[in-house]
Amino acid sequence: WMSNYEHDRIKEILPQIEAKTSPTFCLAKWHHVTIYLHLGETHSCYHPQPHVIPLDELKDNPSALHNTKQKKLERKMMLEGKKPDGCNYCWNVEAMGCDYISDRKQRTLSIHEGDKSRLDDIINNPWDMNVNPEYIELSFGNSCNFKCGYCHPRYSSRFLDEIKQFGPYTKNYTGRYDVDWFIDKLYESEEDNPYIDAWWKWWPEVSKTLNILRITGGEPTIHGSTYRLLDEINKNPMPNLELNINSNLGANPKLFDRFIEKLKPIIEEKKVKEFKLFTSIDTWDKDKAEYIRNGLDIELFKRNFDKYLTEIKDSKLSLMITFNNLCVTNFDSLLEQILKWREKYNDKDARERGNINQPIPLQRIQMDTPYLKEPPHYDMNILPKDDFTHYMNRHLEFMINFQDDDDNTKFKTLEVEKFRRVVDYFKSAEVDEDYLRKGRSDFYNFFDEHDRRRGTDFIKAFPEYEEFYNSCRQSTTKTQRAIRLEQRRAEMMRRKQNDKVD
Repeated sequence: WMSNYEHDRIKEILPQIEAKTSPTFCLAKWHHVTIYLHLGETHSCYHPQPHVIPLDELKDNPSALHNTKQKKLERKMMLEGKKPDGCNYCWNVEAMGCDYISDRKQRTLSIHEGDKSRLDDIINNPWDMNVNPEYIELSFGNSCNFKCGYCHPRYSSRFLDEIKQFGPYTKNYTGRYDVDWFIDKLYESEEDNPYIDAWWKWWPEVSKTLNILRITGGEPTIHGSTYRLLDEINKNPMPNLELNINSNLGANPKLFDRFIEKLKPIIEEKKVKEFKLFTSIDTWDKDKAEYIRNGLDIELFKRNFDKYLTEIKDSKLSLMITFNNLCVTNFDSLLEQILKWREKYNDKDARERGNINQPIPLQRIQMDTPYLKEPPHYDMNILPKDDFTHYMNRHLEFMINFQDDDDNTKFKTLEVEKFRRVVDYFKSAEVDEDYLRKGRSDFYNFFDEHDRRRGTDFIKAFPEYEEFYNSCRQSTTKTQRAIRLEQRRAEMMRRKQNDKVD
């Protein structure tokens, strides 16, 4: 979602930046980075695939966690007006015309507006200089107490353990969750990971200029390195840093309370510029929520949610709602709960100020509704429109009925419009027949195998999906028969050809 102001600023400022650099220049390649320390991989945005960080590059340069030779060569290409292959997502968007705003343009402007000297540093220094980025997203490990179906063993140790025990989901076209291609480079222990060692060597230097640090996982609240990081910030405050941590809020009470204990002085004593906790939940129906996010105990989630917002004054929490086909029928249950949370915590803040009628400046509980597109068996667009559109309309109508930009206990216009975009996409998306067939086949095969491996019951959790589930099963059976028939025909043709040769 981009405002008209942002759109106009990009059109005004970006040509000035590109005149000093090139038409393919992207500041994110210098100043944004995601680092998967448990895999020894890095990339500067989500569109290019992560690439391996060679260990030999880290020996004398721990900043090679970001400044790899490969990335430096890509920077050189951008300064010369060339287009690195890994960035094709943006090149394809821009090829549609100058009115289409790619992530490259948006991020370049955002980083430049934050500190205009960054551009001068790049222009006035060698192309292969080491850069301390302004934004880092960091994963210390894949240790996790959940195994959400739309996650992956790369990011969940429990999911990895399942695949080791049962093998991949072999009947699926996509979302097989194979592990052979990455298991050899996975560091399952933080203590024995040379990439984590390099991180702590780089930390004294990169922490001086870092503006945003986001810790992800796995589950950060069960990673020892997360607590070391909080200790470092408690000892050496970083008043210019925005610190974000992703958590499933599923850690046991003893461990989560330790997390709160470390975090509390950082927030209340303003040892960072801002802190935000991000968590994911997709519906508030117990059976559905615990099925979608396997490992979730909704009562423990409630406990940790309330503990964080109650124990730490002015703390904020953002709900990352991964809108997928399993929350289509019951999303309004979560919307109702969000209003209850906002009423509880924003009213509490107002009473502490002594004036319940005073406008509330702080929205403590925020939300976002990006829709999931992969894997296809979780994509809402494999659902029959005629059977499920009324649910989507109901959820949107609920948000509209409780929309008020002047009341922090209600939904903001931006939140409503973001979800309207999801609804419109569901209604209007034209789905290729082959994608639909394979997605529905995978839907049945995945959840049938999910129930077998995890002791769950899809129909019990989602009774309103029974007709769709059974139609996917019938379709899958027909598809499998067709595949077997085609295979037999191909084998017969092969034998005939061999007979002719003989």
